[in-house]
Amino acid sequence: MESLLGIIFHSIGGFSSGSFYMPFKKVKDWAWESYWLIGGFFSWLIVPPIAAYLTIPNFTDIIANAAPNIKVLAYTMGLIWGIGGLTYGLGVRYLGMSLGNSITLGFCSAFGALIPPIYYNFSPTEGKESISDMFANTGGQMVLGGVLICIIGIAILGKAGMLKEKDFATGHEDKDKDFSLVKGLIIAIVSGILSSFFNFGIEAGKPMADVANEAWKTLNPNQGEFLFQNNVTYIVILWGGLTTNFLWCIYLNFKNKTFSNYTDTKTPISKNVLFSAIAGTMWFLQFFFYGMGESKLGNGASSWILHMSTIILTANFWGFYLKEWTGVTKKTFNTFLLGIGLIMLSIVVVGIGNSL
Repeated sequence: MESLLGIIFHSIGGFSSGSFYMPFKKVKDWAWESYWLIGGFFSWLIVPPIAAYLTIPNFTDIIANAAPNIKVLAYTMGLIWGIGGLTYGLGVRYLGMSLGNSITLGFCSAFGALIPPIYYNFSPTEGKESISDMFANTGGQMVLGGVLICIIGIAILGKAGMLKEKDFATGHEDKDKDFSLVKGLIIAIVSGILSSFFNFGIEAGKPMADVANEAWKTLNPNQGEFLFQNNVTYIVILWGGLTTNFLWCIYLNFKNKTFSNYTDTKTPISKNVLFSAIAGTMWFLQFFFYGMGESKLGNGASSWILHMSTIILTANFWGFYLKEWTGVTKKTFNTFLLGIGLIMLSIVVVGIGNSL
């Protein structure tokens, strides 16, 4: 039952994340940096402390009393992840919902599963599995094999993108005008790798979550682990993400002279803020439910890749809904499906390996 609940929570979070970009498509006459920043304020600054306030008593005391090195490391992982987060939107813009999400999150899945054990190889920690440990046992080898399958799936998706670009070169000049394979692939790869650092941010901030967990278990004995323990950790990690994204978006506002977006009455300001707020809130909900799933399954490779897989599936549903693959050849579409299939297979392999 615990595992089933974990899968359900991860699936809800994945659906929210895979859908969050859709409200942004309702924003009219604003530059990308403007609506991304407004959505970001809700994602990184407004909603996280509200969630913590509603679920964790005295969460501010937990943060204040945490060791400085814990907060610095969690914040730093947030800074790195923030670079991946801000480039994510550009990856989707240039590759579309289906391909952009699949490649970005495929890399995010693979590296998110590998970064913590690599770290623990250099900084051994009791109860944590290092990359050397994974090579030394059957379960770890299966997890690494699953990661390899995931990377192969990403490569095939890249091939599908090349075929799609070729298909749209003639006769489909009106479709996906922003589609740019080379630019999109570079951004998606960078975004996917750096976005995976959020997983390590959760690990780095775990002592804060443990305090919340123990306090709850004292008040609720024999009721398992606290579902919302990670909500306190997210606040610190997302401060790092806010810093990176805020500086970059403000720079683009200056560079592109788009500060007027926020006050230009010729644009639907209220609706744009509303849709940006919805997008930002939906984005945060992915980690709200990830924390619930992690409390049931642990923050191992299976939790992370399960979460990413549901995002990939949801994003591809929206990609089909938006008809991003209409007009491509059968070969192109089948190549895309093969890549998705391999990424899904990698999820199964990693899950089995993690259970051994």
